[in-house]
This record gives sequence, C-alpha cells and structure tokens, in this order.
Amino acid sequence: MPRSAHDLLLDHLDLLMNLDHSLPILDLASGAGHNGLLLAKMGLPVTFADKSATALSLVEQHLQEAGLSGRVWQLDLEQAGIEPLSGQCYSAILVFRYLHRPLFPALMNAVATGGLVVYETFTIENRRFGRPKNSDYLLQPGELASIFQDWEIIHSFEGILQNPDRAVAQIVARKPAKRPL
Repeated sequence: MPRSAHDLLLDHLDLLMNLDHSLPILDLASGAGHNGLLLAKMGLPVTFADKSATALSLVEQHLQEAGLSGRVWQLDLEQAGIEPLSGQCYSAILVFRYLHRPLFPALMNAVATGGLVVYETFTIENRRFGRPKNSDYLLQPGELASIFQDWEIIHSFEGILQNPDRAVAQIVARKPAKRPL
C-alpha cells in the first residue's frame, strides 16, 4: 500500500471494502489523489474531484500508468450558485485537509444510505503549528462531531497528531436509514 495514503483511511479500509460498490467512492478535494489511488488499486470504483487541473492530470497519469480505472472531475466546490454534488450518490466520500462549511449538507445528501464519510481536517488549535490560520478553514471544538451527530459514529477523534504536529478533527460515520415521520 502506498505510504502516502492517509492513516485514517488505512485504519478503516475494511469498512470501505464492505460497501456496495455499484456506487463509486468520491475522493473530494483529492489533490494528487493518494487516498483514492489506494482504493482504485484495491479494485474499488473511485471518482477524484478537485479544482486543480494539474492535480487531476497527475491522478490520470497514475491511473493510466497502473492500468487502473477511475474518473476525474474538475470542479470548484466553492463557486457561488453551484451545487456540484446535487443529484450525485456515492457509497462513501473521503475528505482530507479541506473545509468549506456550506458544502456539508450537499456532502451528507450525496452519501447513500449505509454509506460512509471519512473526514479529517484541521481545528482552530492548529494555528500554533502553522497553516492554515484562517478561521474559515479551521474547525471549532466539537464542530465536526456535531455535524454528524445523527449518523452512526464509527470513529471520532479531536486533538493533536504528530509527525508532523497538527491539530485535527476526524470522523468516520455511517449514514443511517431515514426514519419514518
């Protein structure tokens, strides 16, 4: 397995392997796609979404060189008036080191019932370690857990990780079936 894949993803691979793979996994704000590429190597259907054409070009190159299938999708998640996840459905959505709060409702709607969210990003405490420093890109204490409070929480962590030092919040959560009214 590539060393560049995120530890949170590696720790929960078994959950992703046991999902319904008729729907793809979305690697959201994928960058060069290290996490999604690991899943593609394991035969899982992956869509890589990022704003950067350069990053997605690297993903395509890696997919082609390894003979893997995958879909790349260039999109600006923060463009006003655009709802890029509307009408989309995924077995899981991965998000690492990215935060755009207005996207949470659409992200949660785009996960199929029984599907997963694997999410890690920086908290406000990260300012002491470096970037980002802007509050728009840093979670408040308990914020991520609060957003997914109605989901089945499989893993939740908020604190300091090392190598490199960083303050993060993590969550792995399963979308519950809708409850009848």
